[in-house]
Amino acid sequence: MKLPIAVTPLIAFAAYATRQAAPNYTSPLGVDIYNPAELFNASGTWSMMSRAGNTLYISGMRGFYPSNTTLAPVGRERTSCVRLQVFVTDMHRWRPLVNQVQEELWREVAPNYPPRTILEVQRLNDDDIVEVEGTFYLGD
Repeated sequence: MKLPIAVTPLIAFAAYATRQAAPNYTSPLGVDIYNPAELFNASGTWSMMSRAGNTLYISGMRGFYPSNTTLAPVGRERTSCVRLQVFVTDMHRWRPLVNQVQEELWREVAPNYPPRTILEVQRLNDDDIVEVEGTFYLGD
């Protein structure tokens, strides 16, 4: 099952960006665009994350490497998460598991979890059951 690990790439990407990794592109207004090949390869017309000032925006992720289905790494920047958006294909079935994963990942700060919106959608890419995107504050 993919759900219990859906949040992990967000945290890994936040940790990646805080290491001052070089962006793939910087817009004229200073928005950095990242597609770190060592983490995942973006397929299609989207980027994995962008950074505007001290805020990091991470695209929806599934939580494992598609090439070999191994787990994505978990970083240490969970407490810098300012918002999660979760998409599920069956609210009744998957919301309890999403809650459980969030409780496990943020247990050191419970009950002060980051804000979360959870939405039921008809279908996700590659017939996934859950996709998570997040926003992180990177500090001064």
